[in-house]
Amino acid sequence: MSRRNRRYAVPGTAAAMQTFKAEVMKQEGYDVDPAHPDAVKYEVAKELGVPLQPGNNGRLTTEEAGQIGGKIGGSMVREMIRLAQEQLADKQQP
Repeated sequence: MSRRNRRYAVPGTAAAMQTFKAEVMKQEGYDVDPAHPDAVKYEVAKELGVPLQPGNNGRLTTEEAGQIGGKIGGSMVREMIRLAQEQLADKQQP
């Protein structure tokens, strides 16, 4: 099975999303290399006890892969919601 080619709904946002991921995961207490923010998935996997390795991980179950992505994506979504709430509160103030 080939790897999915992920595309963002807004063209040109890939770099900004990677930077955002690095910032969020750093806030979560992970050691993140800003030049390689996607590498944080290995630290998350280790914490969760998931045997993720660079390269082919075809032996991972869907559940294991979801645990890693869920931890990272969930943190990003929580931060996006917090930022949106903050912006709405700022707009409502006179």
